[in-house]
This record gives sequence, structure tokens and C-alpha cells, in this order.
Amino acid sequence: MKNWKDNFKKGKEIVFVTASESGIPNANIVVAVGLVDGKILVADCQMKTTIKNLRKNNRVCVLGGYYRVKGKAKIFSSGPYFDLCEKSSGGYKVKNAILITINKVFNLNSGKEVSL
Repeated sequence: MKNWKDNFKKGKEIVFVTASESGIPNANIVVAVGLVDGKILVADCQMKTTIKNLRKNNRVCVLGGYYRVKGKAKIFSSGPYFDLCEKSSGGYKVKNAILITINKVFNLNSGKEVSL
């Protein structure tokens, strides 16, 4: 059986969903920088609405394969997480690093929550 974490490894395309303070949803397809310190790291290279939303509402949902992760995001404009994003950016200018603390993982195929 495939481990849910495999869907969030470096280079995997994932869907990153935020909502505004008033609940208006926003979704992007991003490339994961990977799992770092048990959290999902992504680089912000052109996420204007996402960053605006996160500054007001840090609750997020991320989809990778048939797994849905819910958690809270923190934005870094410098430091080790930012540096990791820059090294993995493939030449794109990184504006921020976004680190997602995982609260729940749900297997969309089986319909069951996954143990962390």
C-alpha cells in the first residue's frame, strides 16, 4: 500500500486550497518542495491571492493523489524554509515559503481518515 506521504514528496504536483476571511475559496496547482519536519513545504512564486488569504485565514486544504490534508499554514519570507524553496525553485523567483502543519489526512479512495 502506498504511503500517503509519497503524494507530497519533492516535485509532486498538488492542489493547494485557501479561503478568504469571508470564505471565498481559491485553489492553485503547485509543486511541493517536500515534507520537511513532518510538514508540507511549498514555494510561493506567483500566489498573490493565496498569500492574501493566508494572511487573514491560515487554514488550508491540500490534495495530493487521493489524499486530502487539512492544516494550518505559516508564511516565511526568509530563513531555512525559504532557503529550501529557493534551492528547489527551478529558476523561478521565490517570494515566500509556505509551511503547512498537518492536522488531518483523509484517504479519498477508502473514505477513511489516515493516522498521522
